[in-house]
Amino acid sequence: MTHGNLTNGSKIIFLAITIFDILLANITYYVIVNCGYFTVPDAIIGKELNGVICATIAALIGVMTYGNLIYQQRISVPNVISRVFRHAFVQALAIMALTRMMVDSSQSILRLSAIYLCAYFTLLLITRFIERQLLNALRRMGHNKHSVVYIGSDPAVVNVYNDMMSSAAMAYNIVGYYANHKLKNCPEDLKHLGTRKDLMAAIARGERPFTADEVYYSLIPTSPEDEVNQLINYCDKNIIQFYLIPRILSNLSMEFTPLQIGHMTFFTNHTNNINRLDNRIQKRAFDVIFSFIVCLCLIPIIPIICIIIKMQSTGPLFFKQKRTGLNGETFWLYKFRSMHINEEADTLQATKDDPRKFPFGEFMRKTNIDELPQFLNVLKGDMSIVGPRPHMLFHTEMYLDVISKYMVRHFSKPGITGWAQVTGYRGETKELWQMEERIKRDIWYNENWSFKLDLEIIFRTAVQIFSPNKNAY
Repeated sequence: MTHGNLTNGSKIIFLAITIFDILLANITYYVIVNCGYFTVPDAIIGKELNGVICATIAALIGVMTYGNLIYQQRISVPNVISRVFRHAFVQALAIMALTRMMVDSSQSILRLSAIYLCAYFTLLLITRFIERQLLNALRRMGHNKHSVVYIGSDPAVVNVYNDMMSSAAMAYNIVGYYANHKLKNCPEDLKHLGTRKDLMAAIARGERPFTADEVYYSLIPTSPEDEVNQLINYCDKNIIQFYLIPRILSNLSMEFTPLQIGHMTFFTNHTNNINRLDNRIQKRAFDVIFSFIVCLCLIPIIPIICIIIKMQSTGPLFFKQKRTGLNGETFWLYKFRSMHINEEADTLQATKDDPRKFPFGEFMRKTNIDELPQFLNVLKGDMSIVGPRPHMLFHTEMYLDVISKYMVRHFSKPGITGWAQVTGYRGETKELWQMEERIKRDIWYNENWSFKLDLEIIFRTAVQIFSPNKNAY
């Protein structure tokens, strides 16, 4: 919703908040100039009228550039913080420019503007959250409501309804929905207003079948183009905000998410947040630095591990195996060898009392020590520190046909540890449901990646060294 399309209640709120912003700007400016704690240009001290004009103009510039949107019902907390900072920054620049007209000292003006930015940003942010709480209270009492009408019988309509009604602070007044068929699993409070055919016939006759602030339309392949155009024209004519609901393909258990590419919006079934360019750069930089440090620390202990392995089992120090990696490509994975050499290494998972393991090998597996050589894989770029665990080629072929989304996990680099492993799905998968749960967690990780999540997984993996997972064998 833009400033040009406000309900009467929102107009009043917007005006009240704007007036308070101007008052807050004047108070901030006056206190900084006259409190005596800050060094400010002498030429502006005691000139209250000039200060009022300066602060008011700066506040108006801030409102016009980054107007307060706190009255909007769908604005997020990070968006509030971002807009408040930009608002304060623009006002600080305006203060600097306006004060420069009265003062010759550029250094004093810069100091004044910096102090104003810090003070006004802090005060305005506190004020915004207080305003937000007051607005939420008003909305719970039934004020500042936005009336909504849905059109369509796609399951996404029910999802949108449930999301809107999940918080009383959202204060939506749901008028009902138009659909040729009643919605499945429709809440009792969601009223069926009639069919789409009846709705479009009424619009064609020049009638006004409903009044609302917002319309949410579920577009399906069979939706006539004329119907969509007529409905949009009706909304424009009656100053109603029109929204298109991304369709849910219920028969495929699939949702589509909007994705902005350039100036166009597309819809995808997998967002893969981990593959955004900025996220890839951040993740790769951390992988390289962290892995390099670990590899340096490994140099003095490799001979010790080598001696113990050789004492308990003949064969090489390292075990290497082909695994499935990024985009389904094959790579060589390295581990400290924890089993006697055997012909089933590429097809059989380790079991609890597996006779192939030697004593020190079992200890390494429980404490994750056997995985340490994979930091070399990370440096090479085949793996990441955190990501879906790479599976044997045999398992990739086996599960590819029985788990529909199995290969989706390969949209990202495999990891030494992963979300599935620290949430109870590590080790042997005796039943199909266990692998299905692991895949769900791998996909969730890809779509919800954050640097903070990686640090959490690394920490939880480190804890398992001292408190081994019961499935770690």
